[in-house]
Amino acid sequence: MNALTRRSLFLSALLCAAPLLFAQSTTPLTTPPAPIPTPIRTAHRIFIANAGMDAFSQQAFDELGLAKTNTYDSLYATMLNWKSYQLVSDPAEADLVIEVRCTAPLIGNHDGWKFQRILANTTWQFQYEITLYDAKTHFLLWTLTEPVRPANLSGTWRKNIAAANAGLAGQLQALLVPPPPRANP
Repeated sequence: MNALTRRSLFLSALLCAAPLLFAQSTTPLTTPPAPIPTPIRTAHRIFIANAGMDAFSQQAFDELGLAKTNTYDSLYATMLNWKSYQLVSDPAEADLVIEVRCTAPLIGNHDGWKFQRILANTTWQFQYEITLYDAKTHFLLWTLTEPVRPANLSGTWRKNIAAANAGLAGQLQALLVPPPPRANP
């Protein structure tokens, strides 16, 4: 087969394949959301558990003059204002258990650690976690995490902690009260 014939066959094949190459895909690029577990969607009575905080967070909250129950207290007060759920004081009475915790995982440079230089060469990232459990089976259903933006001044830290508390409550509210389904146009 000579070069002219090969080029002609190649161009013919390309022209035949062009509609396939440039056709729009009929499959969506995003996957539809998976269903939210039934115990989350149907919960009416909620128990909020305080899972506390790690030692570094405790020290930081002491230095900022904040209660170690700050995140728990904030979430509890926020959920009382929602008036959509009955907060119960006994997990045995609950449909859903929400556990709230504050941690400060270590991030940053971990190369060449020497014991004396660990604190000087690392960064801590405060974050809040909410873990939702089915009260009847004790199975973990969902976890939400909200970072606390770092700051240099204690007043800014307090504002950032309050903003993270609000952000975490917003995530929880969005999960517990999903938006109504959109109508098809």
